Amino acid sequence: MTITATAPRAAAYRGRLRWWTELPLIAVVYALYSGARLLVRGDVSSAVQHGADILHFEQIVHIDPERWFNRLFTDHAFLGVPADFAYASLHYIVTPTVLVWLWRRRPTHYRMARTWLMLSTLIGLIGFTLMPTAPPRLLTGHHGFIDTMAQYGSYGWWGSEASAPRGMGDLTNQYAAMPSLHVGWSLWCGIMLFRYGRHWTVRTLGVIYPLMTAFVVMGTANHYLLDAAAGVLVMGIGFLLAKPALRMVDALYTRYGFGRPAAARGEDAADASADAATGALAGTAAAVAAPAGSTASGGAPQDATSITETVAGTASADPSGGEPATESADPAAAPSVPRPTPAPDDRSGTAPLPDGEPAARN
Repeated sequence: MTITATAPRAAAYRGRLRWWTELPLIAVVYALYSGARLLVRGDVSSAVQHGADILHFEQIVHIDPERWFNRLFTDHAFLGVPADFAYASLHYIVTPTVLVWLWRRRPTHYRMARTWLMLSTLIGLIGFTLMPTAPPRLLTGHHGFIDTMAQYGSYGWWGSEASAPRGMGDLTNQYAAMPSLHVGWSLWCGIMLFRYGRHWTVRTLGVIYPLMTAFVVMGTANHYLLDAAAGVLVMGIGFLLAKPALRMVDALYTRYGFGRPAAARGEDAADASADAATGALAGTAAAVAAPAGSTASGGAPQDATSITETVAGTASADPSGGEPATESADPAAAPSVPRPTPAPDDRSGTAPLPDGEPAARN
């Protein structure tokens, strides 16, 4: 008998995670984030000074590869143009695609992953508010950075204002370099693909994508190396806060009686439900495999009828729709039937005598 707990667990989560509730939730959170990001642009002179300070610190500790990457992209269009396409599009395509993939293929892990991404994004918004920072491309000319989005703008739909479409630069905050959520989101996508992808190509993409994104954001002069490091840090903080946040939400649901089933409250409850189902099925399998006349832990013997009723009851309660187990035939469990007594072996050829009459002697 093969016992699988994935099916009931996934069914429990799909029963609770509906697209018509998840999609508005994600849309509202992203709209709030985008709107707030526009409102916290801060003072331009302060943002430029913050960017110059970051670059100066990197130069002191000799971790300033941005200028070398930027020169590589500006000197070679075959590198710069694909990098601009990647910066302007993948950030908004790969992340929602991975979210949908998790919801469809890994529903038991989706809720934790979605909460992690949302919390990290909101933490990044705090960084934009507290420290507005100009990217390298907006520093004064003597720093030597070239805006590749403006240089190769004729190849695509973007303008010189970050990754916004041409003519829509007012809808983006160009002074939100610290932290880099391009790097943060790509790291989240990479971890999801590497951890939950089954094919080696998917896992390989999970490793390549965040590394490529870090290379792109520095080469296009949109972020510093420390911006990328801050994006990684933000994702780490969001991960640590995700489970406590889920527990708090579940407690509020329980307290105010929204009626969410306990078995669907977080991954811990799902794991407990799956373990209980596995234990029940394993016990049934052991009972079926034992002889009907044997005793379990000193208990009374089980007959074939009781085992059949137990298996039938477990199968009907099994939400995974598994087939009921069958009992193998055991000669020791079959009731004894008296065998007919064979006729006596009369080798003398004489007929049997009537009862009570003595046999004649020769």
